[in-house]
Amino acid sequence: MSSEITNPGERKLVVVSGRAHPKLAEEIAQALDHDLLPTSAYTFANGETYVRFEESVRGADAFVIQSHPAPINEWLMEQLIMIDALKRASARSITVVSPFYPYARQDKKHKGREPISARLISDLYKTAGADRLMCVDLHTSQIQGFFDGPLDHLFAIPVLAKHIRERVEDLSNVTVVSPDTGRVRVAEHWATLLNGAPLAFVHKTRDINVPNHAVSKTVVGNVEGRTCVLIDDMIDTGGTIAGAVKVLMDKGAKEVIIAATHPVLSDPAVERLSECGAVEVVVTNTLPVPEEKRFENLTVLSIAPLIARAIREVFDEGSVTEIFDH
Repeated sequence: MSSEITNPGERKLVVVSGRAHPKLAEEIAQALDHDLLPTSAYTFANGETYVRFEESVRGADAFVIQSHPAPINEWLMEQLIMIDALKRASARSITVVSPFYPYARQDKKHKGREPISARLISDLYKTAGADRLMCVDLHTSQIQGFFDGPLDHLFAIPVLAKHIRERVEDLSNVTVVSPDTGRVRVAEHWATLLNGAPLAFVHKTRDINVPNHAVSKTVVGNVEGRTCVLIDDMIDTGGTIAGAVKVLMDKGAKEVIIAATHPVLSDPAVERLSECGAVEVVVTNTLPVPEEKRFENLTVLSIAPLIARAIREVFDEGSVTEIFDH
C-alpha cells in the first residue's frame, strides 16, 4: 500500500489519524488500500499536544480522522492542531472525519445563558482550516447547518440493519422501537430496511437540570410477543436505554435487541446494559470500545468500509448520497 493515492487528474490523497482511535483509522486506510500518513504526535508534561507530519502534504487532499471518546477535549484539540498543521503545510483541501461529532447534544438552548456548543465546534473546525466535514449519525440533523461548508452526513443504519436481518429469523414479528418521539423519523427508515416493520415509541421524561438522566414511563405501540429492535444514536451511561428495555419487557415483548451507533459507554453503562435483559446490544466502532467495557451480549460492527467509501467518493468527486440510495 502507499501513503499517497492519485487520481487521473494527478491529485493526491492523504489520510491522517489522531491518537484517539488508531484501529478505526487503520481499518479505513486498509479499505482504501492506502497507508496512513506517518505522523509524530505526543503530549508535553503540561498537557500541550504536538503534531508533525513526516511527509509532504503540499497540494494534497487531506482527510483527518479522529474519534472523540473521553477525554473528549484532548482529542478535539489534537484534531484542531492537525488541521492547522495541514493548512500551514499547504494541503490543497482538508476534510475533517469525525465519526462521533463532539458536543452534539448541545445543539440548542434549553434555558437562557446556555451555549450552543455544537455550533462552536463547527466554528473551531472552520477557523482551524477545515474545508469539509464528514460525520456519522449526527444527534440532530440541524447540526449540518452549523458548518459553513460541505458536510457529509453518513448513516450507520444500513450496517446495523443488515446485522439485524441476518440475526432475526422472523422479520414479520419485529417491531422497531424509538426511545422517544424525537427519533421516530429515524425509526421509519429502520422500518423500511426491516421489511416494513411496525413502529412503537417509548414515552419518557427528562429533567434538563440533571445531565444523563431520563425516565422511561410507557410504550406506545404493539410490542407484546414481538422482537423489539430498540434504536438510538448513542449510548452514554445507559440509563435511558436500560429503562426502555424494562418498559418493553413489562409490556410483554418477546425479546429486545438494542441497536445504537455510538458506544460512549460512560460508567455505569456496561453494568446496566449487561443486566437490563436485552438479548444483544449492537453498536459500531465510531468510538473505541476497550476490552474492559466489552460484555457477553455486546456486538461491535465496523463502520470503516462505509467511511472509506465516502472518502473515495469525495476524493473522486462522486456522490456520497448514492451510497445510501441503494
